[in-house]
Amino acid sequence: MNALIVEDDPLLSKNIKDMLVSDGFNIDVAFDGVMAEKMLKKRKYDVVVLDINIPHKNGYEVCKGFRLYDNSTPVLFLTAFDELEDKIQGFESGGDDYLTKPFFMKELLLRIQSLIKRTQQPVNDNAPLLIVEDVVVDQRIKSVKRNNVEISLTPREYQILLKLVMAKGELVPKQELIKEIWGSAFDANTNTIEVYINFLRNKVDKPFGKQLIKTKIGYGYFLDVKK
Repeated sequence: MNALIVEDDPLLSKNIKDMLVSDGFNIDVAFDGVMAEKMLKKRKYDVVVLDINIPHKNGYEVCKGFRLYDNSTPVLFLTAFDELEDKIQGFESGGDDYLTKPFFMKELLLRIQSLIKRTQQPVNDNAPLLIVEDVVVDQRIKSVKRNNVEISLTPREYQILLKLVMAKGELVPKQELIKEIWGSAFDANTNTIEVYINFLRNKVDKPFGKQLIKTKIGYGYFLDVKK
């Protein structure tokens, strides 16, 4: 497996590289945003570990540019900031996960393994179309339409919506949703899931004038379908 580490702290970069090499990864390292952009265009990676506060171009800018031509390779942001606004900006830039410094190397490895596992799940050519109300999910090509209008979703948004659609109106507990998509290493008390649900509502509900995605406060989420 190939990984790109974009981190301008030489010691931290080396520590991450050593850990991933010991886990069997082939590693490339970039120390600024411009170098990272060049390497991302040159080689295909299984995961990108991207610090936000890097020289020349910050991590948000690098990720936005990367998502213009690659919407599937998982990107894990590293940052010294833990504010909700920073997380939202990271996810809006196309990031898949977010780890705040300082962190344990073991947690970083678990996050990376979880991202790769979920990204590399094989395509099932026999997977059926899933239809809930006016939403159609084609699992073979991972596409979503509502009222015959195609909706562009990030991999994380698609995974969350797919889980809700497969529940067919039944409640999906927040903890179950987080574990299924991010893995057991993810903090179940995080507000990340709320951020993604809001993203989904802005894409799946708001343009169509009907709220399908519902929240049961303190429990989880469900689709408002006719019984």
